[in-house]
Amino acid sequence: MQYKTVGMSDIYPEVSLTSYCPDMTAELKLPPRRTVIVFPGGGYHFLSDREAEPIVFQFMAAGFNVFLLRYSVHPRVLGWNPLTEASRAVKYVREHAAEYNTDPDHIFVCGFSAGGHLAASAGTLWNIPEVREALGIDGEKVPEGINRPTGTILSYPVITAGPFAHKGSFRNLSGHDELTAEDIEKYSLELHVDSSTSPAFMWHTFTDKTVPVQNSLLYASALAAAGVPFELHIYPEGHHGLALCNEFTMSANQANIVPHAEGWIGLAIKWVRDFK
Repeated sequence: MQYKTVGMSDIYPEVSLTSYCPDMTAELKLPPRRTVIVFPGGGYHFLSDREAEPIVFQFMAAGFNVFLLRYSVHPRVLGWNPLTEASRAVKYVREHAAEYNTDPDHIFVCGFSAGGHLAASAGTLWNIPEVREALGIDGEKVPEGINRPTGTILSYPVITAGPFAHKGSFRNLSGHDELTAEDIEKYSLELHVDSSTSPAFMWHTFTDKTVPVQNSLLYASALAAAGVPFELHIYPEGHHGLALCNEFTMSANQANIVPHAEGWIGLAIKWVRDFK
């Protein structure tokens, strides 16, 4: 396997992208593989280990190339730092497709909670001026859409900064104890969906009290209005932060085992594998 780590920030050395890809030896000749880039959650305050390598290993076992992005968190999260880093990660994997034996037309991002906000941001705000400038996208030497993920996998995602917001995520992201009207408009992704937004696979639990299910519903409604395909699964029970919903990510908390929701990872794998 290739376990290669590269920097994804010109400022913060801890921001990194690690590859989990087969070594392309002479004996191992595989066709180009679809890729998933994983964004752990943590409220833009920390990065959850339960939503990092355990998720990577599931996608690896399914036959995908996988990358893990460790992005900026508080206090270095301000501005567009995480989105720029996520966009740079997609751009990097696409530009180095031959090196990693990756199919450049099938690069997906998978995020959890605040990492879901980042993944949805990467699929929705990929073309904003701040990102284009940071990545040097000019439509000529750096082509349009090079940083746009093929699709997004959103696990109990933070989406809206409005009435159903996870306020802690947006306090960290904005640097404001009380969100302004500008903050709410800026970070509420359902307000920015258009026909260029990446298709999405989403799952949430109805009883999530930390990030209410309305976050996924608002995003799904916006995607539908824009004509963007999506798959949405709402499970009836389970608290926030379930990760794989099983013993592998339970972290000594029995409530993190929810067998009915455990099937989300198999459905997400099928969605990536079948994506046209």
